[in-house]
Amino acid sequence: MKIDKEIFREMVKFYGEAFHLPPLAAKIYSYLIFDFDREGVSFDEFVEIFCASKSSVSSNLNLLLNLNIINDFNKIDERKRFFVINEKHMRIRFEEIIEKMERELSILHQLKDFRQTDDEEILRKFGVYTSLFDKNILHIKETLDQL
Repeated sequence: MKIDKEIFREMVKFYGEAFHLPPLAAKIYSYLIFDFDREGVSFDEFVEIFCASKSSVSSNLNLLLNLNIINDFNKIDERKRFFVINEKHMRIRFEEIIEKMERELSILHQLKDFRQTDDEEILRKFGVYTSLFDKNILHIKETLDQL
């Protein structure tokens, strides 16, 4: 599998921060993104590639599996497990983002109702802020419908 080391380093940093992953888990996930044909990478290959202990690789693979970031499978003619990125993970991630935005929007509306202000500037800013939420929620939902 061909890997661009600079892109790989950038991905490790980004996904580590974005998904709050430990360094080895971020490396595994980033490495799997380069598996464009989705042939899968075996446990032993990860141990060799990252020069990591079997227990470290195992615990980080289990973390990624539990987070639904990757999937595993067995090939018919082999006993080994192979790992690939979960193609549905981005949909799951953006559905969670929508849920969080909708919750925050609900809380903001409750807060506005509680405050009961007639201050036009406060109401204008509230409208701008909540409109941003509404537009982004709608845009993300429309995009997910296209997938």
